[in-house]
Amino acid sequence: MSANKKLLILPGDGIGPEIMREVRRVIDWMDRRGLVHFDLQEDLVGGASLDVHGVPLTDACLARARAADAVLFGAVGGPQYASFGFDKRPELAILGLRAGLGLFANLRPAQVFDALAAASTLKPEIVRGLDIMIVRESTGGIYFGQPRGIETLPDGTQRGINTEVYTTAEITRVARVAFEMARQRQGRVTSVEKSNVMESGLLWRQTVQALHDAEYADVALTHMYADNCAMQLVRAPRQFDVILTSNLFGDLLSDLASMLTGSLGMLASATLGAADAAGRRPALYEPIHGSAPDIAGRGIANPLAQILSFAMLLRYSFALEKEAALVERAVAATLSAGLRTADIMAPGCTQLGTTAMGDAVLRELDKLAA
Repeated sequence: MSANKKLLILPGDGIGPEIMREVRRVIDWMDRRGLVHFDLQEDLVGGASLDVHGVPLTDACLARARAADAVLFGAVGGPQYASFGFDKRPELAILGLRAGLGLFANLRPAQVFDALAAASTLKPEIVRGLDIMIVRESTGGIYFGQPRGIETLPDGTQRGINTEVYTTAEITRVARVAFEMARQRQGRVTSVEKSNVMESGLLWRQTVQALHDAEYADVALTHMYADNCAMQLVRAPRQFDVILTSNLFGDLLSDLASMLTGSLGMLASATLGAADAAGRRPALYEPIHGSAPDIAGRGIANPLAQILSFAMLLRYSFALEKEAALVERAVAATLSAGLRTADIMAPGCTQLGTTAMGDAVLRELDKLAA
């Protein structure tokens, strides 16, 4: 059995607790099999934390996250918090965790399982075999740049301000993650910006090229404008291997890429920080689909993105490649058996709820481990 690993679980709001329960069952399965044991802690974030503590992220929760080897996050938000002030939004929990842990590299895979090729809104022959990794810078850019805010002008009208800012160091560290990722994949990076109209984009292009030339000449590097990248993702998505981009463009392009796979309910993500001297790297893992309050409590949410986020956690935080692949193979086998939740339902398949889908994955894990 692997040595104990400290794991903080943050289910959050909406469907977060429902899908996280299915991951807990996978963790328990691994524990019973003697594959890996986690020292688990659980805490409140987002609306759940607002309800109890009056803030979306407490200092105590952030301290627990810093002490953990990895954080597994569910989702936050809901319509009941729409009237809360801007500084009380449940979504501030994830921003606070990213900033507090120094999580600057967001990894968003867009992979089409063979059994789901027909679920995409694009033709199956366009998306079959798709396997893209988007590396998005996540602590800089327009979401964090200063100045920002809403100001009242002399004539009484208002102006909203957000600032796109990047430094050489911020670009270099996330680009290095993308190049290292490409070395483990197909060896190709597409760096995406708007250097034709944005000075920050020009610095981005120059910095990425300089790092490539100095350290990663073995990786194929191309540059692409963000608007063209969006078009190419729909036209010919399999041309991409690793896409490296900024916070704003990564937010947009990763959601676009997610729909190539057929459902947001299938997509995991990881956000990584800098490794320390011992090689320990702070990391947070979460599905990208959000809290889906319209289906919360109905037992129909797709837990597979949360389960696949756990697989990423095994791979990137604990180097447990065999165990990560086992979870991914169990998910693939479940889909190949024609089992679906409502969001990926197709003719001839069997529709399952959240718990039943978790049951199905556990059955496949039993078969694979037999």
